[in-house]
Amino acid sequence: MGFRLSGVVQAKKLLRRSLSGSRQAANVPKGYFAVYVGENKTRFVVPVAYLNQPAFQELLSHAEEEYGFDHPNGGLTIPCSENEFSQLTSQLS
Repeated sequence: MGFRLSGVVQAKKLLRRSLSGSRQAANVPKGYFAVYVGENKTRFVVPVAYLNQPAFQELLSHAEEEYGFDHPNGGLTIPCSENEFSQLTSQLS
């Protein structure tokens, strides 16, 4: 149980760092966060509850490895295609 909790804490730290100073953060409803996905950096707004899901935590780990924490547009960029992301989020819903 402690391992899973530490994964959630790390995911929240990643999200907090990526969204700090974001201009578009005000456009996201409470309980949600924005991510950018795919080659065109399409913006998706997803529930914060996804941070508890192991599959989503894995995506965040890949995002950290590939892009780090400093994003020029202020949002979190996810390294997968829009179709893959849509399939994952539909399974999490």
